[in-house]
Amino acid sequence: MLLELSLSDFGVVAGTAIELRPGLVALTGETGAGKTMIVSGLGHLLGQRADAGIVRRGAERAVVRGRWQVDDTVGDAVKELGGDVDDNELVTVRQIAANGRSRAVVGGAPAPISTLAALELATIHGQSEQLRLASPDRQRELLDAHARPPGLDRYRDAYREREQAAAELRELDSAAMERAREADMLRFGLEEIAAVEPRPGEDPELEAEQRRLQDLDELRQLAGTAQASLSGDEYDYEAPSAVGLVGQARKVLSSLADRDEQARALAGRAQEASLLVDELAADVSSYLADLVDDPLRLEAVAERRARLATLTRKYGATIDEVLAWSEESALRLAQLDGSDERIVELRGRVAALDAELRELAAGITARRREAAASLADQAHRELAALAMPHARLEFQVGEAPLGTHGADRVELMFSANPGAAPGPLGKVASGGELSRVRLALEVVLAGADGGHTFVFDEVDAGVGGAVGLEIGRRLQRLATASQVIVVTHLAQVAAFADQHFVVHKSSDGRVTTSDVREVVGDERVAELARMMGGSSDTAAALEHAAELLDEAARDAPA
Repeated sequence: MLLELSLSDFGVVAGTAIELRPGLVALTGETGAGKTMIVSGLGHLLGQRADAGIVRRGAERAVVRGRWQVDDTVGDAVKELGGDVDDNELVTVRQIAANGRSRAVVGGAPAPISTLAALELATIHGQSEQLRLASPDRQRELLDAHARPPGLDRYRDAYREREQAAAELRELDSAAMERAREADMLRFGLEEIAAVEPRPGEDPELEAEQRRLQDLDELRQLAGTAQASLSGDEYDYEAPSAVGLVGQARKVLSSLADRDEQARALAGRAQEASLLVDELAADVSSYLADLVDDPLRLEAVAERRARLATLTRKYGATIDEVLAWSEESALRLAQLDGSDERIVELRGRVAALDAELRELAAGITARRREAAASLADQAHRELAALAMPHARLEFQVGEAPLGTHGADRVELMFSANPGAAPGPLGKVASGGELSRVRLALEVVLAGADGGHTFVFDEVDAGVGGAVGLEIGRRLQRLATASQVIVVTHLAQVAAFADQHFVVHKSSDGRVTTSDVREVVGDERVAELARMMGGSSDTAAALEHAAELLDEAARDAPA
């Protein structure tokens, strides 16, 4: 239940706050006074889409605040969001900045705007509902609200799953040829690579070996020169050599060390140099001995490099890249090969879901047809009380392909006069008749949802007089179990309210401002007199308004 509603810089409302009580609450005021702003503000508290144009001119932001009495279910949901509920009272706030940005606060905690709608703190029935009532989808929603078909939630979940599985199956089927071509190309490449059996890093190793075998003569010449420099020329015994010269220096320094203590370090280093030169000469000699012509090995290396080149031309710049491509392609091929298994799996799942959906849809259809007669009968009684005793209302539940909400097409048929064949409501009902049918259905449906807050915006559009009284009585009766807020232009409706607020408009010539205040006693009588079209200060008008209040009080439920 809504306990308090405040608006700041919201449209033409500079700032106002109203405290509400249980029962029927009426909002009245002259046309254009700003009654719609109150309903719009409440709509924003319920998650309605925000528009920067709603911010009052010159203000930085518009703010709507609501204080609610909630049950434990809502309280638990708010606590999960990190909000607080104090003694079953919840505060929700909606801010709309002048740049269009919007934020919500639930129980003191920031929350997504969608949370406001998910909490379902109130239900608004606006004038747009009259137009929606002509659509089959809305008629089905009304019937389901009364029928509450068992299995409908599971049906919707299964239908979504079936649509997702079917979409994936269609995609796999449509791409079957492309997948087969891709799989063949991958298989060919993997087989070609496997036939060569490349090793990681093999291509630079072979390139270095081939270059060495090709440059063998030049390498031998260079190595021979180095060997002669180190070990001497075997054909010229007098030619100097590094081994001989270093050896001679070692001997001289050794003799020097015997004579001079300070030369011992030099002799030691000469000994080390002699060893190093001897080792180097031996290694060069060994290297030279290994430089043997091997035409067969050269041919084998060239052939191996040619085979590797066939791979690097297709699958990567290097053998390492070729091997990486091979690993990725093997995984991709496994996925492609698994697609056929996935197709079989999906076909089985779609078939199973189709069977489940048909079974669930049959139960939903049976429940809808059972509830159709009950809802139409209850609505007929309401229409009779609304001065339409001969109106006939019928929910037709026909077959339709399996869809999001079952396998039914629901159509509301209506006739206002006896003997007239029922026709589609949106085509045969006048504006006033449509308004009363809407109210009759909403009163029936809302009556089953006690403890809720319902907002009826201009529910009496297109009617008046005695019908207005009956509308007031219906709303008054509904308000015994729920809080009902009605925006009305009929005194016959407002007279039944337990609480009456009037929206006033004022202007200083530049800015128009609306405010809201509760009227009681003589002020309320004067407002009803104004609404009935008479002057609010004539004795006759005031007397008529007082009589209307007395009549509404006599009709009040005990």
